[in-house]
Amino acid sequence: MSLIVAGRFTTFPAAEAVAEKLFARGFIEEDVNLFFVNPRGMHARHTPHPVHVDVGPPHHRRNLVMGAVAGAVVGISLFGALLMASLPSTVIAAVVGAWLGARIGAGWQRRAEHEERVHREARQSGVLLAVHVSAENQATAAEVLREAGADDLERASGQWNGGHWADFDPTQTPTPYGQASAQRA
Repeated sequence: MSLIVAGRFTTFPAAEAVAEKLFARGFIEEDVNLFFVNPRGMHARHTPHPVHVDVGPPHHRRNLVMGAVAGAVVGISLFGALLMASLPSTVIAAVVGAWLGARIGAGWQRRAEHEERVHREARQSGVLLAVHVSAENQATAAEVLREAGADDLERASGQWNGGHWADFDPTQTPTPYGQASAQRA
């Protein structure tokens, strides 16, 4: 695992100016990585929602069943009771209502999970300037980032590969640089 110090900036030009200061202090280009972190809840937006309904744990099934039952009752009451329809059309209305209700229940579950995940994410969006450091030069990198006005200065252990923070996880709560130093002492 590699030692990484990172700071957040609002724009790429601001982060690039700080990278130049790091180069002037002896850091090499392969040890500095700039990338944009999406706003909370916007990670992996390119991944489409599955078409099928994944039943999952018991609380997921409860939402699915509650939606199906509510949909069946609505289907029966609208088409069966109001239109004085025959038994086959009432059954069809119940099945269609149950299917629609189950889809709505599953949608509520997905929305609740999304809101819960977004609520837990602590990392702010912006341009992250990450520096691959050693124990000897981490204080220098932190000082340059702090003096340049970096927001959310953090320290992490991760995989640095080919000039990039390879295992960066935007949903992971960052460890503030000062707090990480205090934990080690």
